[in-house]
Amino acid sequence: MWNTASTGALGRPGAPFLLRALVFANGEMNPPPALSQQLRPDDLLIAADGGLRHCQSLGLTPAVAIGDFDSATAPELEAAQQRGAEVLRYPARKDQTDLELALLLAVERGADELLVLGGLGKRCDQSLANLLLAAHPGLAGVGLTFLEGDQRVTAVRGRAVIEGAVGDIVSLIPIGGEARGVTTHGLEYGLQRGTLPLGSTLGLSNSLTARRAEVLVEQGVVLCVQLPGGAPGAVEGGSQ
Repeated sequence: MWNTASTGALGRPGAPFLLRALVFANGEMNPPPALSQQLRPDDLLIAADGGLRHCQSLGLTPAVAIGDFDSATAPELEAAQQRGAEVLRYPARKDQTDLELALLLAVERGADELLVLGGLGKRCDQSLANLLLAAHPGLAGVGLTFLEGDQRVTAVRGRAVIEGAVGDIVSLIPIGGEARGVTTHGLEYGLQRGTLPLGSTLGLSNSLTARRAEVLVEQGVVLCVQLPGGAPGAVEGGSQ
């Protein structure tokens, strides 16, 4: 898990949050274990179009539902509005996905910690585009994490502290260009101010050698993927 002084298991590395937003997207929903116990009363809940059904399936009502609503049903929207949700409707012909709109709205309303559920799914184009939102300039000053079961994908700009079990798999994947000045502590294959080239698998399938590790990135953005060491499909060894 990503460690923070105040947010606990769902938090962003390195700093306490001012406002945490949980954004429900319209992909496949595979929430982390014990999600309901980790929610906070002051979390800002935002549903991006069909993500509304995921939010409601957990017995939650979003503060805001946003999108063109080609996926959310009329009864779902009506139920949300009856429970006080604000509905922001956009035209179907637009230049941004519903998730992008939702994330930017969360930042506009003061969130500095963004957690995305339902952000991945069967469509590779949408899953990839969602993950690449980590490089969006409008999200540069916030923490962004995709939660997918017992896996998490976090955008690292600067510094991240990782906590987990020895043997957990950690992959570092640069996006938007090569990542420079990458230093790691507590990983089996260490880097000291190294470079992760864009398109290279150099940072794939590393592993924790302690319960706590650190990743520093001087230039660029890195997606840091963490999953249990015994997860299906885990690759033996790493290349860092």
